[in-house]
Amino acid sequence: MKTAFLGLGVMGYHMAGYLQKAGYETTVYNRTAQKAVAWVAEFGGTSADTPAKAAHDADIVFACVGNDNDLRAVVLGENGAFSGMKAGAIFVDNTTASAIVARELYALGNEHGFHFIDAPVSGGEAGAKNGALTVMCGGDAAAFQKAQPAIDTFARAVTLMGPSGSGQLTKMVNQVCIAGMLQGLSEALNFSERAGLDSKLVLDVISKGAAQSWQMENRGTTMVDNKFDFGFAVDWMRKDLGIVLAEAEQNGAQMPVTALVDQFYKDVQAMDGGAGKRWDTSSLIKRLRRED
Repeated sequence: MKTAFLGLGVMGYHMAGYLQKAGYETTVYNRTAQKAVAWVAEFGGTSADTPAKAAHDADIVFACVGNDNDLRAVVLGENGAFSGMKAGAIFVDNTTASAIVARELYALGNEHGFHFIDAPVSGGEAGAKNGALTVMCGGDAAAFQKAQPAIDTFARAVTLMGPSGSGQLTKMVNQVCIAGMLQGLSEALNFSERAGLDSKLVLDVISKGAAQSWQMENRGTTMVDNKFDFGFAVDWMRKDLGIVLAEAEQNGAQMPVTALVDQFYKDVQAMDGGAGKRWDTSSLIKRLRRED
């Protein structure tokens, strides 16, 4: 089976590598061609200079890019993947994007005789490196079943959540939970520090009880140590929360805490935690420490 992978960022580079290592003949495309050359040197496979050429003759085309506009850029137009895909092929989009663009491309794919699955991932760069991502999918069951073995190469859990857009909606729920949990953990650790407690000992104790969470286990100690170069960047979280809040406007969901945490992340960006230093999402605590 032949696959293509569009977008070799911090996630896609490793995900595409797992496909190639699993025996899928993989052709990659990246906007910066040097990254594709480096990938081929490391994993084998081939590279192409347009998404259309990468997608040509592929059974499954994967993409993992930045946002809705980036996704449209690699899918649509004369050089876009859809112009190169064969009938019956499956497009699996691992980008965290809106449910709107997922449904748009699903409908367009149907018109052209191929399938579209929105399949955003959770697990961060570490999950991509270790082939242990959680993948939440939206689309048709038959196409999902055909694509799942390939998705399994870089995932620990893959689930069809419902019709087109359901994967992206589930990822939105995921990001809401993470944002709220990290703000709570930030406030708790800041409180602990101000109270004069040994915060690492506190984490060791409370992580054995009801307060335990993945964020506490994996980011609590690094937050105490004021280290924020792990995992998902603040800029990307703000992008994701923007998608959440736009969707909430449409479905009527009240998101007061999420909207507030989004503004807290804006404060962190203003502290140079955005593109300049690329702090990860656990850097919310720096905003609280700044107020000392």
